[in-house]
Formats: sequence, C-alpha cells, structure tokens
Amino acid sequence: MTDPLERLRAICLSLPETTERLSHGEPTWFVRDRKTFVTYADHHHDDRVAFWCAAQPGTQEALVAQDPGRFFRPPYVGHRGWLGVWLDVTVDWAEIAELVTDAYREVAPKGLVAQLDQ
Repeated sequence: MTDPLERLRAICLSLPETTERLSHGEPTWFVRDRKTFVTYADHHHDDRVAFWCAAQPGTQEALVAQDPGRFFRPPYVGHRGWLGVWLDVTVDWAEIAELVTDAYREVAPKGLVAQLDQ
C-alpha cells in the first residue's frame, strides 16, 4: 500500500489559507496557521495509519456506528466530536475530500467558508 500522506496533504492544502506543520510529531493542517482541522496519525498509538478531523456534532457517532472498520473515535480529541478515519483500508478519496472539507468548514472563519462556496 502506498503512503496516503501525499494525497491527504494535497486535499488539505487545496483549501483557502491552510498551512501544514508538525504538531505532536505528526503532520497537521491549520486554517490561517492557527486552528487545526486535520491531523495525520501515522502509527500514533498502534500499528495503523489514519487521520483525525474536526466534524459536525453527531457525525463521529453516526459514522463509527455505520462503519467501525473505517471510522473511529480518536484519542485526545474524540470527546470533542472529532472523527478518526483509517487510511490503511480501501479508501474512497472523494469521501476523504468531503470529510476534510467538512472539517475545514467546522473551524474556518465565515469569510473563508464563503470563499470556499464561491
């Protein structure tokens, strides 16, 4: 399996005013270099590869219940509703792009969300 980091990076950095830097040892994407919306998790607590992202209320619970083989409640941020997405399974990159964009919408200022919608 190829490393999914480059595809995830391209999706995150395609959104307005996003930056990437290491946070807690993992590539992490920020809106305006301040608010985190996605964190890569390369064998963070186990032997798996995933990412964690901001999510609308109820999304984490619904997706984990629907497909626990692809989604999980991540440590540290799961209690805030963040979603964990496994990347070491068959990945639907269109769905990943949608989840990342939704995560961006959760933390970005209204002006940037409006820019995204244009």
